[in-house]
Amino acid sequence: MATLGEKLDRVVGKKSADALNAAFSLETAGELLRHYPRRYAERGKLTEIAGLEVGEHVTVMAKVVSVNKRQMKTKRGSIVEVVLTDGKKSLECAFFNQPWHLDKLRPGMDALFAGKVTAFRNKLQLANPDYQLIDSTEEVNVEEFAGSLIPVYPASAKIQSWQIAQCVHQALGMLDTIEDPFPDELREKLGLSEYDSAVRAIHVPADWSDVESAKTRLKWDEALALQLALAQRRQAAGARPAPACPPRSGGILDAFDQRLPFTLTKGQIEVGNAIAEDLSGTHPMSRLLQGEVGSGKTIVALRAMLQVIDSGRQAALLAPTEVLAAQHARSLADMMGDLAQGGMLGGAENATSITLLTGSLSAPQRKQAMLDAASGAAGIVVGTHAIIQDKVMFADLGFVVVDEQHRFGVEQRDALRARAGENVSPHVLVMTATPIPRTVAMTVYGDLETSALRELPAGRSPISTNVVPVAEKPAWLDRVWQRVREEVGKGHQAYVVCPRIGDEASAEDASGGDEGSDRRPPLSVVDVATELADGALAGLRLGILHGRLAPDEKDRVMRAFAAAELDVLVATTVIEVGVNVPNATAMVIMDADRFGVSQLHQLRGRVGRGSAPGLCLLVTEMPGGTATRDRLAAVASTLDGFELARLDLEMRREGDILGSSQSGSRSGLKMLSLLQDEGVIADARIVAQALIADDPELGNYPGLATMVGQLVADDRAEYLEKS
Repeated sequence: MATLGEKLDRVVGKKSADALNAAFSLETAGELLRHYPRRYAERGKLTEIAGLEVGEHVTVMAKVVSVNKRQMKTKRGSIVEVVLTDGKKSLECAFFNQPWHLDKLRPGMDALFAGKVTAFRNKLQLANPDYQLIDSTEEVNVEEFAGSLIPVYPASAKIQSWQIAQCVHQALGMLDTIEDPFPDELREKLGLSEYDSAVRAIHVPADWSDVESAKTRLKWDEALALQLALAQRRQAAGARPAPACPPRSGGILDAFDQRLPFTLTKGQIEVGNAIAEDLSGTHPMSRLLQGEVGSGKTIVALRAMLQVIDSGRQAALLAPTEVLAAQHARSLADMMGDLAQGGMLGGAENATSITLLTGSLSAPQRKQAMLDAASGAAGIVVGTHAIIQDKVMFADLGFVVVDEQHRFGVEQRDALRARAGENVSPHVLVMTATPIPRTVAMTVYGDLETSALRELPAGRSPISTNVVPVAEKPAWLDRVWQRVREEVGKGHQAYVVCPRIGDEASAEDASGGDEGSDRRPPLSVVDVATELADGALAGLRLGILHGRLAPDEKDRVMRAFAAAELDVLVATTVIEVGVNVPNATAMVIMDADRFGVSQLHQLRGRVGRGSAPGLCLLVTEMPGGTATRDRLAAVASTLDGFELARLDLEMRREGDILGSSQSGSRSGLKMLSLLQDEGVIADARIVAQALIADDPELGNYPGLATMVGQLVADDRAEYLEKS
């Protein structure tokens, strides 16, 4: 008999083990059994075709409508064309030079079809899909399709869902009873099924009640493991005291508030008071401040920094890039005026100074910046990761502000905490401009208190967003460029955003033609700019901006655009953060389907920043009725970033939230839904806090300790990257 740690080649054979490893990096029996079914196909019920995502590898149960064979037009050979239906919408399959499918597939048959969804001639298509006939007499179908519920697994071109089902059957047959990580008392108190029963039922359910019971148990495993890890982090972060920084009347903060040329919003006052209270205590503050670009996060952070300076301590602000660090330093200096001119002629009586510390400073500049930090001459130190290098010392660091936290991991944040000295931790405020749904914040920022600024700044103009479906309405693209010309004619400027720079190879270049999808490579800045300059926008002043330009060239282009010396800026997403040109009123996003919801929202935030209304046009070739088009329509329907963040999470595979696309390692969440399982997450947090308070190292609960180690590595306990 096998254990969960058994290598897969000893359980399912080398060929299948190699395929599972290549497709999903699965190496052990336990990892295979945590590769849960994505859904279940019920015998006699077809899979909905509407909403399939182009580029996704899918497994659908569908009925064959027609089967035809024809000769290819552009090269030798034949195509067997099969039309499938779910009773509402059709899906085409194309088999190239495989005439035998003409004899195997017949109208009226039900089958599982698996392959990559492509768009060919504006219709959804599966090219050369694998398939398994349902209720056929073929021997391979008997075992895995014996029940009424057929598990449909996340699959790939290397291994199909029904092949994974066979491997799971083999593994379950070889395993002893799986040891339960939950203590019996806890499991019975929560009313959960045993772990062994849940694992077997999720893969081979007798009915839907089996599925629900198994899901409930397995969700609890993931939720509790995650919350235990976060509870341990909270306790570790609070183990060392923080320097108390209570407000002081008559100090630099009061002087700053008296000079403010505007009134703080209600949200800024409420959040500011909460932060002020946290800073006054000796328990280290760990707070997340989220709010959209322009919602006033920086002023809240600055007022907190000034409170710390009033207590005789220093503050540090960490930005993800040197460009943003420099912008922050300039912005803080502008807001503070002579209050930032400590030690200088003309400086205010109680002024401090701001020091910029980045990797690109000259040796003398860097030496002076480090001296200012170490001596305490700089009340505020702004920089990149250079701040947390061992050589950088602070006289008395009391407070750290981290901008765009998702760019930084756990190690960097822990290194920042260590900057305050051996026996104390600085207070930490994390700021993010990407709104996060409450359930995500509670789950992956569970070691932070959360505050949100939902009010947009006064004077921001409305932005109208429209989807431009050029595959269905090609003439609309001409109108897009007319609108750009109209905006320029009014004295305004425009952005054109492309997903690619243009001088690099694309893996998608080879796709197209009779061999499958006609989806072309993503549009590039270089190609689009050339085409527009010679055609639709001829005569306008165009500039190009992307990440591979030299820093001096990037600065020159941005200064020219900001000074209205350019009419149109053709750029990559390099403009997503830190670009503020109030005169820019229009944005055209080419191949908008290749961007995520949150990214589209961040991009369009670059327009409508002045007195004139903004316009954002989402250009796409994706067919109507696809999940991609639904996503674009959702972006066009609302300007509420918090609502869009929730929608983004609903449309994405939630395992990715803590998975490979964020942390570079396999996902710790397979079953838990961050949106649908808020109750489980909240309950698990209460249980976890009680367990860790009683037994911080889980020494009396070895099963739970092992579960935490398996499901939640340190680098998965942070929301490291958002699309």
